[in-house]
Amino acid sequence: MRVVCAMSGGVDSSVAAALMVEAGHEVIGLTMALYDAKGERKGRGGTCCSPAEIDLARRACDLLGVPHYTVDERERFQAAVIDDFAREYLAGRTPNPCARCNEHVKFGPLLARARALGAELLVTGHYAQIVDGEAGPALHRGVDASKDQSYFLFAMGRETLAEVAFPLGAWSKAQVREKARELGMPNADAPDSQELCFVPGGDHGEVVEARAKALGLDTARLEPGPIRDESGAVLGEHRGIHRVTVGQRRGLGVSADRPRYVLRVLPSERAVVVGDPEGLEVRELMVGDFRALADLPVGEPIAARVQVRHRSAASPATVEILGEGALKVRFDQPIRAVAPGQAAVVYAGERDAGDRVLGGGWIRSAS
Repeated sequence: MRVVCAMSGGVDSSVAAALMVEAGHEVIGLTMALYDAKGERKGRGGTCCSPAEIDLARRACDLLGVPHYTVDERERFQAAVIDDFAREYLAGRTPNPCARCNEHVKFGPLLARARALGAELLVTGHYAQIVDGEAGPALHRGVDASKDQSYFLFAMGRETLAEVAFPLGAWSKAQVREKARELGMPNADAPDSQELCFVPGGDHGEVVEARAKALGLDTARLEPGPIRDESGAVLGEHRGIHRVTVGQRRGLGVSADRPRYVLRVLPSERAVVVGDPEGLEVRELMVGDFRALADLPVGEPIAARVQVRHRSAASPATVEILGEGALKVRFDQPIRAVAPGQAAVVYAGERDAGDRVLGGGWIRSAS
């Protein structure tokens, strides 16, 4: 069949494309230009979809003998991901731009382009699995737990599951690199992307400040403000609420007799509340804009496991869909450092259920 492979320039998407070629499919490589890195040092190598990676994607396609095209999605990415990133930080939340990119750019416009090209599948190099079941295709974790990316994919939409393939779902990263070396891929040993493509030098605060000004947002919230303890005593001053997140301990500049953690961010007061780690414990979450990837009952509590950070384990919980995109989560045991704005992804309750993703949404509050 004809398939479109989303090519980031990394080793994963390159090997995914190679596996499709080896399976006998007609492959078209598409790379999205997401961020204008013109003038930045070293062409922003080492980040997803940077100019250096676009060149690597082109070279990989040349090696495989398949066509390669670059798609300009900078305007859409700016509005849906970067501007959202700035707004979320000014609201005192911690955004998840990779999940937003998957939601608004990769599994929407890119899938539409694949359809327009007559492709039957959109292929990506994500470490996740789509498993056919009685109720249709379902999203599952990738076999390599250290690389699993299902957490970022909950917003791809249930209707897209039949039109997307993840060839690396059953592969480990070591196997992927070995395959790339066998093929002579130019990116076989390239380092994994470690920073956000639109955050040069890793300083996200500068990006938030620039976009807030460009959008005419309330830039007063970017100014320094008080760091308080739970009694209200001022312990120091932060450099802006957009530079802190719930659970943070380092870099606060607070002199104290014991470690202090960010417990709450209060944007209206331009204040940050810190305290002991016990103050980070939460039992309940309210989740908004919940997207179901399975048939789930409304108003009926079910046992599940919920993951609130990419690198954390999913914790046993009871979840209940309240309607209108709202989800209530109650954990069996308290968990720590839940940041509003991050994703809460719901997995099947039993480990032997194959780590199926039931859906996910955005954390609105925690208590």
